[in-house]
Amino acid sequence: MRRKTGIVIVVAAAACLVAMQAGATDGYFQHGYGIIGKGMGGASTALANDTFGGANNPATMVFVGNRLDVGLDLFSPQRSAERSGSVAGINGSADSDSTLFYIPEFGYNKLLNPNLSLGVSVYGNGGMNTDYPGGQIPSGTACGPATGPGTGFNSAPGPYNLLCGNGRLGVDLTQLIVAPTLSYKLSDRQSVGIAPLLGYQRFKIDGVQAFSGFSTSPTNMTNRGYDTATGFGLRLGWFGQFSDMLSFGAAYSTKVKMTKFDKYKGLFAQEGDFDMPENYSAGVAAKWSPKTTVALDYQRINYSDVKSVGNPSSLLLACFAGNTANCLGGSDGAGFGWQDVNVWKLGVAYQYDNRLTLRGGYNRSSNPIRTDDVTINILAPGVVQDHLTLGLTYVMAGGGELSFDYAHAFNNSVSGPSLFNRFGVSAGNETIEMHQNAIGIAYGLKL
Repeated sequence: MRRKTGIVIVVAAAACLVAMQAGATDGYFQHGYGIIGKGMGGASTALANDTFGGANNPATMVFVGNRLDVGLDLFSPQRSAERSGSVAGINGSADSDSTLFYIPEFGYNKLLNPNLSLGVSVYGNGGMNTDYPGGQIPSGTACGPATGPGTGFNSAPGPYNLLCGNGRLGVDLTQLIVAPTLSYKLSDRQSVGIAPLLGYQRFKIDGVQAFSGFSTSPTNMTNRGYDTATGFGLRLGWFGQFSDMLSFGAAYSTKVKMTKFDKYKGLFAQEGDFDMPENYSAGVAAKWSPKTTVALDYQRINYSDVKSVGNPSSLLLACFAGNTANCLGGSDGAGFGWQDVNVWKLGVAYQYDNRLTLRGGYNRSSNPIRTDDVTINILAPGVVQDHLTLGLTYVMAGGGELSFDYAHAFNNSVSGPSLFNRFGVSAGNETIEMHQNAIGIAYGLKL
């Protein structure tokens, strides 16, 4: 039996690795992990509902017991970008063609004894996934050499995409985390947990040829196909049930240190470095009534500590002035300019009867993208902030659980002056915009 269970875990993890695509809500983190938690706005730090403690709080797993969860989320983001008011003739707009992604998830937990459990959570992050058609900007504009020596950004003829490059424009970032968990009860009501985070990520970018002059390695910064990286981090957690009515939880994840993207050492700072950011959360859950549970989480994601993500795009000006360290790929190279994100997650669960539980939630995150960094974030317009979620779980006759969730991220936009203005081109202003929907299904079984 143990051998069969081990085979199931390995196969499920491999399937997630093959199928994993990106989903972004809180920056490029998901708004929640596990279909049950997603239905409550992502509030999970102080709840022991499923086997995704490796993503939420590893300390909860010993209270989950013997359990298996398998789920799939269909994620549909709508992204658009527009430049207007350009005297130099580089106005244009485009919608991303990539609008549907599937995000598998898997979790398993086994009680080794009443006070100790061993499990695994498999989940993903991502969302810097865009695919804009090219050709919005014609030849003979400030994008290319036709305006005169030294005035263009691209040595190749047009037409050009929104960032003055050639062909399609976009990025594809996928992150997979396999998190083995060990959870131990300190007492009947308190536990601690630890989860090594085994990270894998895949990335490609197309259509940014116009920035090759700002790169430390121009042949390794765009249109190189997929590259991969692996790395390691650690999540720690604590969980406490202070009464039958009230529980608390807290979790901390170190930065996941990744190997470098060699094919993109001329794009990301520190010669292709792209770590997964440090983050932490705290939560409380209360029994509002015998059938109603209310949960509230706070999460902090420190995007700014990863130079490729957090360094401002304006460092390209220092690169232009001769400071190689601030060029793309440099030791302190320009990045996407993302700020740290604060996330509040509020969820409610109502047990209608012994078989049906209904859920709802609200998730509010701060915006990582500043107006000064809109241009580069045409590639990654992660600007949504407000999310409304619904969910339910139905217990079937055989004991298996079917869970569903729906999430809507309301439309949001950020506008700002084009970065091209800084280089003497009257490029006008740019706006990036995004909204999204997701629907998920999961099967859970207490073993």
